[in-house]
Amino acid sequence: MSHKLIILGGGESGVGAAILGKKSGYDVFLSDGGKLKESYKKELLEAGIEFEEGQHSTKRILASDEVMKSPGIPEKNEMVKAIREKGIPVISEIELGYRFKGDSRIVAITGSNGKSTTTALIYHICKTAGLDCALVGNIGISFAKQVALDPKELYVIEVSSFQLDDIKTFRPDIALLLNITEDHLDRYEYKFENYVNSKFRIIENQTDKDHFIYCEDDEVIMQKLPLLTIHTNPLPFSMKHEVKKGGYIKGDQMMLRIQEERVSMSIYDFALKGKHNSYNTMAAGIAAATLGIRKEKIREAVKNFHSLEHRMEFVAMVRGVEFINDSKATNVNSTWFALESMNKPTVLILGGTDKGNDYGLIADLVKEKVKAIVCMGVDNKKIIEAFKDSVPVIVETDSAKKAVNTSFKLAAKGDVVLLSPACASFDLFKNYEDRGRQFKDAVKEL
Repeated sequence: MSHKLIILGGGESGVGAAILGKKSGYDVFLSDGGKLKESYKKELLEAGIEFEEGQHSTKRILASDEVMKSPGIPEKNEMVKAIREKGIPVISEIELGYRFKGDSRIVAITGSNGKSTTTALIYHICKTAGLDCALVGNIGISFAKQVALDPKELYVIEVSSFQLDDIKTFRPDIALLLNITEDHLDRYEYKFENYVNSKFRIIENQTDKDHFIYCEDDEVIMQKLPLLTIHTNPLPFSMKHEVKKGGYIKGDQMMLRIQEERVSMSIYDFALKGKHNSYNTMAAGIAAATLGIRKEKIREAVKNFHSLEHRMEFVAMVRGVEFINDSKATNVNSTWFALESMNKPTVLILGGTDKGNDYGLIADLVKEKVKAIVCMGVDNKKIIEAFKDSVPVIVETDSAKKAVNTSFKLAAKGDVVLLSPACASFDLFKNYEDRGRQFKDAVKEL
């Protein structure tokens, strides 16, 4: 009897899991309630995997041995409810990848903000040190697909809380938890506690051979930790005090203390600027030292790292006005971090699909740094309401081009125009990448 694996959802995770399942001898069927992207269809056809789109064959799905649910599908989905009711085991794509990874090591990174940057930086350090590694998960190709098609000795994985929700045995050798702030609460019955528990699952299977890197300055993490029985080796990092093991910043020096290895370097040498990036860099440095990477390599990689596209990405300087693309800021916390690192008068482009945002979080920074707000969304009422008393100029626009042209008019030489929308992009754009690209195109046309 072959193992019947149903893949629910045909995005990057679903297709990756299908390919790995098939390669591992499972009887695989992929079902997507919506339409599949052409490129994914082609991959499935080439791998000889049966699939359906625009519907779910309930009978076939409920006759399976196991279901791999894509992270984008919520528990309140009718099909998921039926699967749960029948008691069919549900796993996530990182669980399936873990099952077949062999002896390879895993560094897994989660947190509400900064995880893509930190994941990319760890991968950059590992590549600089010549390790055989892959960048996977939320940030690149799926973990399962990498395991199936091009296995490596080390996987650097960005994991979301949704992927952690359905793990059983997934156990990273090194787990990083950067911070926890309110995000995605619509998926956790609007209970913050559920979301916190979800993030902490990254260490639930760890043993005394593994390491847990976390931020000791994060109140939510520090409230939760004492309530857990953990078996892993803690490596905290902090900017507020020295730690015996882990990392801290004192004055302008980052100090890492891992086993025998001691690393120190000036924060002025970090390629990534801003206080939040000092945290990300410290976390990445600890992970690298824990992997046994030499300090010269860590220093070199941290100095020459380029930030990600759409994350505080410098676009151009036009007549003395600097343009920055931070389209990846899809929540208020991300925008807070962006504003926190601004040291010039700022014209801020905000708006899009609101996920229940509390703009009060950035009110002080906006008051201090922002001279004008340009709204770029279909419905901007909430933004206008939040800032009408603190920002002298607020203008509404409904496209990237109009937003860029308006911002340029409002900016003077020596100012910065920052696209850091604090919202999802689905009202006017396909996704945050599309929003970022349209912004950059518009800047280039100035």
